[in-house]
Amino acid sequence: MTSALRRRALLGAAVAALPVLGFAACGEVTVEGEGVSGGGQAVTLVDDQDREVELPGPAQRAVVLNSYTNEFVRAIGAGDRVVGVDRASLDRLPYLSLEEGEVIAEGLDQLNYEAIAQLEPDVVILPRNAIWQEAAEQLGPFGIPMVVATAWDTEVVEDTITLLGQVFGAEGGARTVLDFKDEITGLLQDRLADVQAVPVYFETVEPYLTALPGSGFHTMIEAGGGTNIFSDASGGDAQEELTVDPSEVVLRDPQFIVHEFEPSAEPVDRFAEIRENISARPGWDGMTALQHGNVAIANGWATSALGKAIGALYLGAWLHPEELEGVDPDEYLTRWVTEFQETRLSDPADYVQGPTS
Repeated sequence: MTSALRRRALLGAAVAALPVLGFAACGEVTVEGEGVSGGGQAVTLVDDQDREVELPGPAQRAVVLNSYTNEFVRAIGAGDRVVGVDRASLDRLPYLSLEEGEVIAEGLDQLNYEAIAQLEPDVVILPRNAIWQEAAEQLGPFGIPMVVATAWDTEVVEDTITLLGQVFGAEGGARTVLDFKDEITGLLQDRLADVQAVPVYFETVEPYLTALPGSGFHTMIEAGGGTNIFSDASGGDAQEELTVDPSEVVLRDPQFIVHEFEPSAEPVDRFAEIRENISARPGWDGMTALQHGNVAIANGWATSALGKAIGALYLGAWLHPEELEGVDPDEYLTRWVTEFQETRLSDPADYVQGPTS
């Protein structure tokens, strides 16, 4: 019996056995031999939680949660194999060829297992901050493999892209994406090797919510030739982000401020509003960054793209314009959007706006 037929046979029994859930509730690869579907070869993967996962062959139908993971899947050339996503992915990435009926999770902790089973995917891909342990248990009766791959963590981006290439049998596409990332990383390392780091205050989504060591944003600051003014802080959340006292920002007197708001492929014009809010904060007008107009505002869809490599390039160009003379971050953003996401970019300024001075 093929895995697809076995899944259909299990569907009725497994659904009956499950509680009513609704919406509540790296990788190495080895060839195992001939697979049971599509004539492919079975492979064994090791995901980012060191779990060994066997797939009957390259995934042709996948449920993928997390917008950054969906961006990577699309970038490696496997976007047309995604048949189910979470709500945030569809909201943030309207260019995905999916509809409301393919939303199988309202959040990373709210998976609809019946809906997933009805899509008959070859694999379900979740980030490590999702309820992957529960998902593995609930998907087991359906015979649906699950892979943990975390695309938002800058430290494991290369492993994640490589792993996704193995899942979909798209190793060549994964290598092309990694080459593009390496091009950016190499450029920054070469040009900024001897610069004096500029003190940066980074703010994400909410006022005073900043990044700590261990956060992808912290890594982005350093890659762009900056130093995080809160590099000595601790006590952050799971993403190593912490809401800080506004007066502490003033005391640390950053030379540059970056605010990144929620990712959205659809242009969202919040630039003037956020810039005015930052300028009007009590006591902030005397900070070096504000006195020199060194405030940048960005849509996270642009600056957090490609494991925040695009954001690091923008930051480097703002902090060290002489060293990065002749390098246009807008061109790299355009390449990422048009070549790897295969969608239209209206204008880079709709997504990233740098210092006013």
